Amino acid sequence: MASEKLPGFLLVDGYNIIGFWQDLKLIKHHHGLDAARRELVEHMINYTALRGYRTQVVFDAHYQDTPVREEPYNNFLSVLYTGYKQSADSYIEKFCANFQRQHIYTYERLIVATSDRAQQLTALGYGAHWLSAPNLVKEVCSTIKTMKPKQQCKKSQASRGMLFHGLDHKTQQKLQQLRRGK
Repeated sequence: MASEKLPGFLLVDGYNIIGFWQDLKLIKHHHGLDAARRELVEHMINYTALRGYRTQVVFDAHYQDTPVREEPYNNFLSVLYTGYKQSADSYIEKFCANFQRQHIYTYERLIVATSDRAQQLTALGYGAHWLSAPNLVKEVCSTIKTMKPKQQCKKSQASRGMLFHGLDHKTQQKLQQLRRGK
């Protein structure tokens, strides 16, 4: 019996999304880039769990003399910082090229979230789907609002804590189960 495929693998161009998401741009301006990254990751953790995607948020580190580093947050989401002299764009291109061979039997599709036109064309060229930054923002906000209608995604602030704590108990339990892979 063949195992079921996961709905999708979502590859997020982190700084590109921060640059297009108005709330994250404000957080970056007022609280710094680290706070904007944390807020993006927080949103993606909740979105990923609710959609059933495996997600990797990619950030450039090519101006820093550091090796590639991946930080898993749970079974469904990790953050990858590219290595020295490697851009998120080059990582995404390589990932798209290898996806068909490595993950075709695991995931229904690869989705690349970016508003970088060259990356969109690369993703399409490798058979992946792409999601523009504005469309990702809309999807994240509507998905979160579906789970808790009073949740106001547009009023996110780095200082208010995890979205998880604003969800009802039943939804929190469901997210915990998804995070643990149950």
